[in-house]
Amino acid sequence: MEPVGSKTLVQRFGLQASSSTVRSVMGALEQQGFLLQPHPSAGRIPSPMGYRHFVDCLMPPPGSSVELLRRELAAMSLQWAALDDLLWQLARRLTDFTGLMSLITKPVSKKLMLKDVRLVQGGDRLLVMLVDNLNEATNVNLRLPCEVTKELGPIETWVSDQLSKSKNGGLDWSSLPPQLHLSGSVLREAIKSHNKLREKAEVGAVFYGMSRLLAQPEFSDSKRFQPLLELMDSSPESVIPNHDSKLGVVWIGDEHPNRALVDCSVVQASYKTSSEGIGQVALVGPMRMAYSTAIGSVKLVANHLGRILS
Repeated sequence: MEPVGSKTLVQRFGLQASSSTVRSVMGALEQQGFLLQPHPSAGRIPSPMGYRHFVDCLMPPPGSSVELLRRELAAMSLQWAALDDLLWQLARRLTDFTGLMSLITKPVSKKLMLKDVRLVQGGDRLLVMLVDNLNEATNVNLRLPCEVTKELGPIETWVSDQLSKSKNGGLDWSSLPPQLHLSGSVLREAIKSHNKLREKAEVGAVFYGMSRLLAQPEFSDSKRFQPLLELMDSSPESVIPNHDSKLGVVWIGDEHPNRALVDCSVVQASYKTSSEGIGQVALVGPMRMAYSTAIGSVKLVANHLGRILS
């Protein structure tokens, strides 16, 4: 970014004002907190407060370029693509279109509850079948201690009775009869293992366009960019806070709950699947971004995903 003089602004935008008037207005905006001077020899740039005012009060509607993205999405044949491939292709297209880094999280269901448990013995192995409220079944295969064999029927009955009384799919392990503690401990470990695997499978994000961020002049200082790089390496889904809003959310600078994004803006919108899973679509870039295009593009992709996955 290069400083721009008041005379250049008047000429470029055909302002009906003198250069001195422009300088006076800029000074007033700086006093009110809408502009700031990064260092003594620099010109003025919008502050996070200034960007927030622009997004909330001055932002124009999306231009015709967003309509072009709409047509491209409609022409993409992704209905039968694997989920990871689908998210990857959409993330890449979103970055190519906007020039910003894109992230899309996998849909996470907030309503999954344990509905039924079936225990099937096969020699010295025990197959634990776990059925959730969406009638999706997963299996956990465990080694079966010989002492547990006689407890399989009673523990299955106990679990069934517990689930019929539970409103959230939970089991009250404190009420487990003493004679079922051995089989109960085996089953409890199976359910715990299942929950960990499900959480690991659900949490995740695909992202594309990190190089686009590195090319931005705001991130020429690698020290400012390092926290975000580390976050993307360890937990990219943390860049997009969970937010159930198809209307879109804009985080500017330190509004974002993660300090690694303090020098960025994040534009996001959610999408919902037929199984009530909720995922997020987001663009990450400098605070100096084309917000109208970014918001319109994110909403388009989120709506497109919602239609494909419903």
